[in-house]
Amino acid sequence: MKKILFSLITTFFSVSIIAQELNCQITVNTQQIQGTQEKQIFDQLQKALTEFVNNNKWTKDNFEPIEKIDCSMFINITKKNDIGDYDATIQVQARRPVYKSTYFTPTLNIMDENFHIVYQQFTQLQFNLNNFQDNLTSVIAYYVNIILALDYDSFSLYGGTEFWNRAQLIASNAQSFGEKGWMPSEPGQKNRYWYVDNQLQPSFQGIREFMYKYHRLGLDIMYEKPDEGRSNILNAMELLVKVYQARPASFNMQVLMNTKRDEIIKIFKEAKPEEKQRVLEILSTIDPANTSKYQVINGG
Repeated sequence: MKKILFSLITTFFSVSIIAQELNCQITVNTQQIQGTQEKQIFDQLQKALTEFVNNNKWTKDNFEPIEKIDCSMFINITKKNDIGDYDATIQVQARRPVYKSTYFTPTLNIMDENFHIVYQQFTQLQFNLNNFQDNLTSVIAYYVNIILALDYDSFSLYGGTEFWNRAQLIASNAQSFGEKGWMPSEPGQKNRYWYVDNQLQPSFQGIREFMYKYHRLGLDIMYEKPDEGRSNILNAMELLVKVYQARPASFNMQVLMNTKRDEIIKIFKEAKPEEKQRVLEILSTIDPANTSKYQVINGG
């Protein structure tokens, strides 16, 4: 089992009790194109995507219901190009439980503004990892694998490599079809291609190591050893300084800090003065645009 600390010990698994990996809440919002006569299409799209994500088997591991990964995808339809052809954005969030607590920690919060959807009502959603079928299922499957990669990385060191590689393959297969968000040549290097490509580069290894040490060696022991857990989190954050120095202002660092910023502030409000000073130094280095937000750690 992937998350042995969160599992119940059992000696027998029947097909009927083995759950899929994700518990994903999917919302399709159409407020920006009010007046559309296609409400049934969007209702069906939301239902189809919910079934596609939650009912598919995405890993080789067996998940207990308690182990399902909580996540959400908020799809905002921004423009109707034609019947069944839309421009949209998608915000993807995920979280995982903290050991011996009722607290859930965020693992992903990412906004993708280049989501082109072509969908006809009652179309069966199909996905093939090795071949591009359509942009809709490719984008969704890409983010499913990102969610899995981050979750697995948070439980074991570099445990999500398989899913990072799958997301990279999805991005590679999509590049020949002209859809936005997949191309390395797009300006800004803030798209699906660069996010996964960066994550697999040696210079970004510190982010993945951070994910493990922050969660397993930090948050997961804080219930019993709060000071030790906080100290381990501070040590883990030192890894991010090296990443920032190698690749300043990277998209990956922005996504990570957007995910963890509020939680880090809460953790270090209760820290020792010397820990507060050091974490503020780190945060002002790796997330300079938000330095003022971190002053609340010192009561500012």
